[in-house]
Amino acid sequence: MPLLATFLKRCVLVARWLWAALSALLIDLLSTARCSACDQTLRRRSVFCPTCATSIVRATPPYRAIVALGTSDAGAGGQTVRVYGFAQYGGAVADALRRLKYDDRPDLAHPLGALLRRVTRQARAATPDGTSSLSCDLVVPVPLHPRRLAERGYNQAALLARQVRPELGAPLRPTMIRRVIDTPAQARLSKQARAKNLRGAFVIARPEQVRHQRVILVDDIATTGATLAACATALHDAGAASVSALVVALADRRSDDK
Repeated sequence: MPLLATFLKRCVLVARWLWAALSALLIDLLSTARCSACDQTLRRRSVFCPTCATSIVRATPPYRAIVALGTSDAGAGGQTVRVYGFAQYGGAVADALRRLKYDDRPDLAHPLGALLRRVTRQARAATPDGTSSLSCDLVVPVPLHPRRLAERGYNQAALLARQVRPELGAPLRPTMIRRVIDTPAQARLSKQARAKNLRGAFVIARPEQVRHQRVILVDDIATTGATLAACATALHDAGAASVSALVVALADRRSDDK
């Protein structure tokens, strides 16, 4: 009986997953394609309309290196984390990301997730054996503090992670990192001040599930990289084998606390 109950439970989970996938596909096929930045109707499936697309500047190089410092005696100090991004922050990409975060448009995670999948494929194609630092065992979104999550109603990083997870071929762990400190806005802080502001802000829910694992962090934007570095620090201190990150946009400075 226990085996039968387990089998039936798995069948129910698979059926739910298939129904959700088919529903999403049906909605995508029946809905009108619109530009993620301006809502203009598109003649073909794309992320941006031709006019908005002209404002996009691809990230060159497509990654930035940041450093995650260990916070405990056993912490791995000085670990380099590669942050891969699709474009520079600005133009249509900035407009779409602002709408995703602040205009109650979680639906935009679907087209923007396609950009993350493209970055993943390009990073792997750039190596002879098809592997890169984007090879992973776990996909983990950068978390929001519970208060901010309650205000917004969703975590845009978790929605983006769900979209890119099939391309990465690893399980999604949306609650692996918890944000325990609701840091104030960091727009006017230096890189060093941001890092200090975020110290201890993130904890790993289940360290034993992170140990020896290759982790990909997912977020919408990276500016100084302070938030991603703080998450990577927590993961390294928990024993992660490696940490890399995927974002839609790489920015030099902006008004958000990334």
